Amino acid sequence: MNANYLFLLPLVSALGSGLMAGVFFAFSAFVMNALARLPAAQGIAAMQSINIVVLNFWFGTVFFSTALACLGMVVTAGLRWHRPGAVWMLVGSLLYLFGVVGVTMVCNVPQNDALATLHPASAESARFWSGYVTSWTAWNHVRTVAALAATAALICALVCQTAGERSTPA
Repeated sequence: MNANYLFLLPLVSALGSGLMAGVFFAFSAFVMNALARLPAAQGIAAMQSINIVVLNFWFGTVFFSTALACLGMVVTAGLRWHRPGAVWMLVGSLLYLFGVVGVTMVCNVPQNDALATLHPASAESARFWSGYVTSWTAWNHVRTVAALAATAALICALVCQTAGERSTPA
């Protein structure tokens, strides 16, 4: 396999995963806390707006191209299992695919879809909001940790791979 491909795939994945970890960290560390401090109607309206605006080219490109690269690394790790860094490649990829993409699709998106149907000023919406903030943020913590752990594993894959290439005779 092409050495550039074997270097670029985990590098791009590590960068994408790290960027996603930062986005999720911001939400866990202060965005959701700030929204929770607002009156429910304002917090709901703000989060509804965020959930619309986040569906943009830049977020989608990083989120999904990182997932695509991780799928490629799962295959690559399987084909190069005996090579340095393959285990880290697989671990980092699976952390991103299940801990970021999987949790997003199974936990966070359904909650966002439910929030999108609410009228912000209703009493029912206010009751929903407090549970939403708690649950959504808890799952976001999972995504944050998974993305950060994936980044670390993918960096380990690069380090092992690079060290292995230096110790392999030409």
